[in-house]
Amino acid sequence: MSELTSRKPNTFHLTGDVMELNLGPQHPSTHGVLRIKLHLDGEVVLSAEPIIGYLHTGVEKECETRTYHQVFTLVDRLDYLSGPAEEEAFAGAVERLMHIEVPERAQIIRVILLELSRIASHLIWVGTSALELNMSSIYMYCFSEREKILDLFEEMSGARMFPSCWRIGGLAYDLNADFETHVRKFLKNFPATWRDLDQLLTNNYVWCERLQGIAVIDKELCKQFMCTGPVIRGAGVPYDIRKVYPYLGYQNYQFDIPTQPEGDAYARYLVRLQEMKESASIIEQALGKLKPGPVITHDRKVALPPRRELARSMEAVIHQFKLVSEGIHPPAGELYNCVESARGELGHYLVSHGGNRPYRLRVRSPSFPHVEVLKKIIAGHILSDVVVVIASVDPILGDVDR
Repeated sequence: MSELTSRKPNTFHLTGDVMELNLGPQHPSTHGVLRIKLHLDGEVVLSAEPIIGYLHTGVEKECETRTYHQVFTLVDRLDYLSGPAEEEAFAGAVERLMHIEVPERAQIIRVILLELSRIASHLIWVGTSALELNMSSIYMYCFSEREKILDLFEEMSGARMFPSCWRIGGLAYDLNADFETHVRKFLKNFPATWRDLDQLLTNNYVWCERLQGIAVIDKELCKQFMCTGPVIRGAGVPYDIRKVYPYLGYQNYQFDIPTQPEGDAYARYLVRLQEMKESASIIEQALGKLKPGPVITHDRKVALPPRRELARSMEAVIHQFKLVSEGIHPPAGELYNCVESARGELGHYLVSHGGNRPYRLRVRSPSFPHVEVLKKIIAGHILSDVVVVIASVDPILGDVDR
């Protein structure tokens, strides 16, 4: 093992003996089925090559063989920690293509679910990142709080990780009677948990030593690799799709875009920690905006007829049968629709030829560039820091290997 003068990168004595080491693809710290080919001199990383494809599911191609309604089941499993964001990106693309107006109540409910999902995703990131540095108690704090969000999803939809309630033109169903009460209870208790995480980590000596100065991604590197989300905001750039290209009425909510200038792993931690507070604030504002009303458009091109009509109207039965079996027919055209997921800019580029299935669906994944940038930022660190570098960009491999 080479003698190290410091833990920080690019300050090591090298021996000249090079070894090749595969980290992954079956390794828990790679946050999925990711393989990184490392060249080491002692414990110092000389170069790193991310190798992907082990989790390829062909979702983008499969979408060409499914009706528009069936696509939701596929896309929300790409970034399986931000399923609602995937559904919003796809639904928004189809709605813009068909010029469909989503009812206000449905937009507000979507915002609530999206921000709850963002908090849950960041909690997983904090918990697993701490666990990889042998801080197991923080992992339990985070997963206990995330469990409350999954309970809310289950209460509304019957499913925990994937609420799957997005529909073209709105939502499949409205909130149940107690949902608002339970969300407010979560918001009341969440600040205490947030303070616990802040006190446990932000000034923790081990946490700071392991993250500060590690995996620096500056503005230029973000521009070169098209990094977004907490990565670019951790480099001091306040780029957030909710502000730059507002959707679902985000321009009507008051929230800040947390940024940090350092660009290292610790800066990205601070950004994610603050984003959870901002998301909680957005949810509270959304609850205050909720008013009675429909949660699905009245446009008969995409909306199923009310269930009460099926018992007395043959036309309604035929209409439902055609929509369920054949699907909708957006006009020919193409467009790009993007949202801000927990990992950054998530975009769906949709091409329609007027049929009942997408002609082409291309996903602009935030995780893909964050995996690619690893080859630039891992070199110069020691082997034990590689797990910190990978975790700091928060990749989801289902989002990479589409």
